[in-house]
Amino acid sequence: MEGLFRRDTGNLAGAGTYAAFRTTYSNGEQTVEGPKYHDAVLDLYFKAGREAFRVLRKYGILIVKCQDEVSANTQRLTHVEIINEYETMGFYTKDLFVVVRPNKPAVSRIIKQEHARKNHSYFLVFVKTEGGNHRGKGLHNGNS
Repeated sequence: MEGLFRRDTGNLAGAGTYAAFRTTYSNGEQTVEGPKYHDAVLDLYFKAGREAFRVLRKYGILIVKCQDEVSANTQRLTHVEIINEYETMGFYTKDLFVVVRPNKPAVSRIIKQEHARKNHSYFLVFVKTEGGNHRGKGLHNGNS
C-alpha cells in the first residue's frame, strides 16, 4: 500500500500488470503533503479509526483488515501499530483473525531477501468502549 503514497508518479505502485491495483486504490497522482510511505498508510487507518469511534454506538463493533509490511528495509508490524493506537482512542481489541493466503505471495525484484514474505493478513475486531475503558470491563453481556 505504501507504494501508492510516493512523491514521484514514476515510482508509484501499480505499474504494468498491476495497473488495476493503482486504478482501484489510488488516484494515480503523487503525494504532495502529509506523511510518506508506511506512515501515510497508518495515517489512513488512524483517521478511519477516529471516524469510526465518532459514529459507532457504545459497544459498537469495528472490523479492520490489515497486513504487516517491510518499509525501507524495516519490519513494520502494522497490526500492532493499529491496535496500540485504537486502544488509546477507546477501543477494546476483542479478537484477531489471521487469514492465510492460499497461493504464494508476489515476489518483487529483490536481490537479497532480508525479511520473511508476508503470506497472511489480519482481521482485527474492536469494540467501542465507554470513556477509554481499554480492558473490556462491561463488555460481557453473555455474547462473549
